[in-house]
Amino acid sequence: MRIGELAARTGVSVRSLRYYEEQGLLVSRRSASGQRHYTEREVERVHFIQRMFAAGLSSRTIAEVLPCVDSPSAANVDAAMARMERERDRLSAHIAELSRTRDALDELMATNRSYRATFRAAAS
Repeated sequence: MRIGELAARTGVSVRSLRYYEEQGLLVSRRSASGQRHYTEREVERVHFIQRMFAAGLSSRTIAEVLPCVDSPSAANVDAAMARMERERDRLSAHIAELSRTRDALDELMATNRSYRATFRAAAS
């Protein structure tokens, strides 16, 4: 199938598919005229790539994990798991930082509410 059909079947834009190919996440065969051609297998691969993006993984991380899919072995499975664990740890640290930032904003808002209440009481 050509790139437009793959895009339609996966719900992913042609531009994204070209990006996946540039990043080494997706491979196509080229016709004599240079058009990209894909097999049914790439439909599943694009859906898998989308799931990894939805999980917050970068294209670089996805490229590091894909050998587990392309060449399953104990070493590749272990490497993929280790990489996903590091990514999860990074996301957890980011979530913790966002929670601290939200808590600081909550404190500022509480101070503002108190100030507003005092200001309104004095104005009455």
